[in-house]
Amino acid sequence: MTFLPPPCEPCDPPGYAVLALPPEIDFCNATGLLPLIMTAVDHHSEDLRVLVLDLTATRFMDSQGVRLLAEVHHRTHRHTRLRVVAAPTGVPSRVLELSGLRRDVPVYDNLAEALHPEGGPGGGPDSEPDREAAA
Repeated sequence: MTFLPPPCEPCDPPGYAVLALPPEIDFCNATGLLPLIMTAVDHHSEDLRVLVLDLTATRFMDSQGVRLLAEVHHRTHRHTRLRVVAAPTGVPSRVLELSGLRRDVPVYDNLAEALHPEGGPGGGPDSEPDREAAA
């Protein structure tokens, strides 16, 4: 019997960090998520160009989730772009739309688009909001 080697850990592309967020983001866990996210950002130090927060498994998100994403956007370095992945028909996508956060943080339908160097099909570096212009 031949055993295949165990698959290696999936790794993020160079300059990228992908963080999957929990199934629910609300007042119970949002404040605890911020230090975890910022620790991951600090772990990548100065070579981090794109931080992707993956909400595809998130079924519920309230205003605390919006506040969390806005705070992460505010705290990341100027040379680091924040991208969010949210299923187009899911609650997080609708909450981001209603809150207006989509104007400041690009939201992608799937992880492949968010990891694309130009920000997905039809997108480009200029299609993402400029952090300095938004400030």
